[in-house]
Amino acid sequence: MRPLLLLLLLPAVLLAKEMAQPPLPTITLKLGAHSLRAEVADEAHEQVMGLMFRETLEDDAGMLFVMPRVAPAAFWMKNTPLPLSIAYISPAGVILEIHDLEPHVEKPVRSRFPNIAYALEVRRGWFSDKEILPGTKIAGLPVPSPRN
Repeated sequence: MRPLLLLLLLPAVLLAKEMAQPPLPTITLKLGAHSLRAEVADEAHEQVMGLMFRETLEDDAGMLFVMPRVAPAAFWMKNTPLPLSIAYISPAGVILEIHDLEPHVEKPVRSRFPNIAYALEVRRGWFSDKEILPGTKIAGLPVPSPRN
């Protein structure tokens, strides 16, 4: 009976690996005159999934990744069908660099700066549409909690 049950559950397990993670808790960030509602990915399992398999992203929404430590960062777009832009952010909340990301590209986009504390993904073009450039300070960022 047990092997049959496992066989019946296998499709559900495989399908779950191809589903987006449920929405994460959100915060409101202020970037100059603009507000953005960001889901906060501050746990390793949340960061691994990120925006994978998401089909839509609201205009003033995104995902904030709180890095486990200040260091260079790299992001890829595996299983991510949405075109995105990413900002790499310093511990002081200043955008250091912005990159456009291509859907499904698995080559990592590495930060040029070594001191990345956060990364913010939004729909592609959001930063340029709002005239947000490197040097912009972001208000409302959570304080990173120490991790083991």
